[in-house]
Amino acid sequence: MIMNHRSGFVNILGNPNVGKSTIMNSLVGEKLSIITSKAQTTRHRIMGIVNGEDFQIVYSDTPGILRPKYKLQEAMMTYVNTALTDADVILYVTDVTEKPLFEKEYTERIKASGIPVIIAINKIDLSNQAELEKIADAWHTAFPESPVIPLSALKNFNLSSLLDAILKRLPEGEPYFPKDQLTDKYERFFASEILREKVLKNYKEEIPYCVEIEIESFRDEKKIIKIGAVIHVARDSQKGIIIGHKGAMLKKVGTEARHDMEDFFGKKVFLEIFVKVTKDWRDKPAILKRFGYR
Repeated sequence: MIMNHRSGFVNILGNPNVGKSTIMNSLVGEKLSIITSKAQTTRHRIMGIVNGEDFQIVYSDTPGILRPKYKLQEAMMTYVNTALTDADVILYVTDVTEKPLFEKEYTERIKASGIPVIIAINKIDLSNQAELEKIADAWHTAFPESPVIPLSALKNFNLSSLLDAILKRLPEGEPYFPKDQLTDKYERFFASEILREKVLKNYKEEIPYCVEIEIESFRDEKKIIKIGAVIHVARDSQKGIIIGHKGAMLKKVGTEARHDMEDFFGKKVFLEIFVKVTKDWRDKPAILKRFGYR
């Protein structure tokens, strides 16, 4: 074992839209999780690995805690439930807009797990000192053994205090991954997430929640990456909305996704997108499995 080397899994839990993905991306220093203002943006469990000379932190961003309405959400919640059991440290993220201990069932389960917990109160730039102290006191009372750290992931404020608290609680041990590895996901996954982010940002109401992206081909050639993607929708009526008048919406989404993919992969990208109706895919276990959900 490397002397005094610390290594461990830090699982990020919390309700939808509190900023879990923003926090992980800020801590990792790379945009691994997609971020939008819509709830349920994160569907998978995504690992981001941070290495120092004497530590390795494996962060896991998880979907927001919710009560499942269909099979896709049940699959999303299995990631959350697993994250409650296989962590070395639980980073529970809340924010200044939600009531303390709003999701009591999960906070009780977190306490019962016996895993060290850090409470992060995000979005403090939207609050004032008096309000923040009240919120922090409530969390201190509920988790007397845990540090309560106010921060703003968006403004990069107080993330160093959060990192210090994490490092103190990491167990000693050898690294789990090679020191130059950044994530457990493959390039295809990030291509699909970048395209899904553009769908989330460009369409309203139910449409983004009925969409899944499948990367059918990913060819990394010398000067260009050629990607073939399918946008799956749940109903016929959604196909026309995705494509838009004379294909204008699909072109816009494709252009935005291609630019972000070129930034992410550091290479020219040729992106071809098809739209396909896969009826009620969110409630079909076999299709969910094909799309990478457990």
